[in-house]
Amino acid sequence: MGDLAKIFKAYDVRGVVPDEFDEPIAEAVGAAFVEVTGAASVVVAHDMRESSPVLAEAFIRGARSRSADVVHAGLGSTDLLYYASGSLGLPGVMFTASHNPARYNGMKMCRSGAVPIGGDTGLIEIRDRAAELVGTIAAPGGSLIEKDLLTGYADYLRTLVDLRGIRPLKVVVDAGNGMGGYTVPAVFDGLPIELTPLYFELDGNFPNHDANPLEPQNLVDLQRAVIETGADLGLAFDGDADRCWVIDERGRSVPPSAVTALVAVRELAKYSGATIIHNLITSLGVPEIVREHGGVPVRTRVGHSFIKAEMARTGAVFGGEHSAHYYFRDFWFADSGMLAAMHVLAALGEQEQVLSEVVSAYSRYHASGEVNSAVSDQARAVRQVKDAFAGRGEFDELDGLTVSGSGWWFNLRASNTEPLLRLNAEAGDEGKMTAIRDEVLAIVGKVSE
Repeated sequence: MGDLAKIFKAYDVRGVVPDEFDEPIAEAVGAAFVEVTGAASVVVAHDMRESSPVLAEAFIRGARSRSADVVHAGLGSTDLLYYASGSLGLPGVMFTASHNPARYNGMKMCRSGAVPIGGDTGLIEIRDRAAELVGTIAAPGGSLIEKDLLTGYADYLRTLVDLRGIRPLKVVVDAGNGMGGYTVPAVFDGLPIELTPLYFELDGNFPNHDANPLEPQNLVDLQRAVIETGADLGLAFDGDADRCWVIDERGRSVPPSAVTALVAVRELAKYSGATIIHNLITSLGVPEIVREHGGVPVRTRVGHSFIKAEMARTGAVFGGEHSAHYYFRDFWFADSGMLAAMHVLAALGEQEQVLSEVVSAYSRYHASGEVNSAVSDQARAVRQVKDAFAGRGEFDELDGLTVSGSGWWFNLRASNTEPLLRLNAEAGDEGKMTAIRDEVLAIVGKVSE
């Protein structure tokens, strides 16, 4: 039996199965979820991990014990669960640990309409109530309905981005043995896309590589396949397929900030003068490009529950994060890697340029990418960095420490899910970016010694 305080994070649940997260806990969370949200009905989906069906069934027992009816969607990506919550008007729970290793599992929760449940919007109450309920769940009372939502999900996405008229494209997709292998064929069916699939077999043990496209080593196979097949682009999805990473025709990564700017411009063409959300780690180029196209950029902290809340508050049409999460008002303010990929396909397929030429207009700065450091005393490390940069730039502590100067910035913040400090740095000049990155890492490294 695990410690619920350990597995309940800032905006989801995640832990090692069964040491930290097991069936009795999932069952108790199911009952607590219904009690806290007041839900009469709940929709549940799960990824391909070996533990996911069992944990989902335990949650369903708990929810039904509180007389809630449950719509069980079965296998799905996280954005399929958001589609289910939005289209059915039901609170939802997705069983996944996203890109974490096979021994992990977790839950992402939302209210009706895919409204996120985070630490300050009900997750703590669910945790505390579940802790009281572990081992006490009675026989089910509510009904269980099994419903296949894949076709509806694919059809809905195709109404948001119409790809039927694009020029034929050769696309390599690396699903990483995750849920992209389930959703991509349904979405691409009948479109002018020649698909080369990599690792579409659903396997929660991730036998080929981790389903985490943020790590460069996990993109190597995709990059090679794009070059070897002469593809127009490559797409890599994480384990629950809510994130998408883009590779151009040369086999090079397209920065998520460039994708954010590209999609923002497309959305602003539909919704003139609209608000676009970007987190504080996206490139300086994103707000610049948004303003140039008549939009209103709004900066926010990192994390899906925070992004979604700010989008709902401002009525933003789109939001992007450095981590390749992309959020859409037309998708209930929820994130969908698939929908972002479709925008990239549309931008490429509606004209004759290659992808590297298309995205060059959206990449203006040199970025370090996210550099992680294991640090036991994170607060001390941040203080020392702050002291070192005193008087050299403006300080901002919206989310971790951001220091910015003329044409450069860096952010140093603690991970919400791991004992790490995450550094992102950017500058107009690559040498300047490298110098800032290395100086911060040197200070952090001394603290961790």
